[in-house]
Amino acid sequence: QVQLAESGGGLVQAGGSLRLSCVASRRTFSTYVMGWFRQAPGQEREFVAAISWSGGTTSYADSVKGRFTISRASAKNTVNLQMNSLRPADTAVYYCAAVNSYRNHVPKSDYDYWGQGTQVTVSS
Repeated sequence: QVQLAESGGGLVQAGGSLRLSCVASRRTFSTYVMGWFRQAPGQEREFVAAISWSGGTTSYADSVKGRFTISRASAKNTVNLQMNSLRPADTAVYYCAAVNSYRNHVPKSDYDYWGQGTQVTVSS
């Protein structure tokens, strides 16, 4: 069992930045693909970014490419999402997710563990 705890959400003006963090409880965190997803009111949960178990492969939704950066610090069981140039359309609850896999790309349905989410609100 893996427990994930997100932090770093908040209210920011358009153009501003936030850094989300997710801490995983499991010691074997280094074998897990980690992802960030978001869900706005009335919408489905959507993919934002993911990072492979080694950290060598990252992927992003087109809507965040060039603005968001995902990284991991395996020694700290932590994955971060640096969000720059935020837009009102980025407003959502952001969720951290994990799956034990050596694949570089994992569909949303395959993630086994999810955090409780952290609210990000971007004002115009």
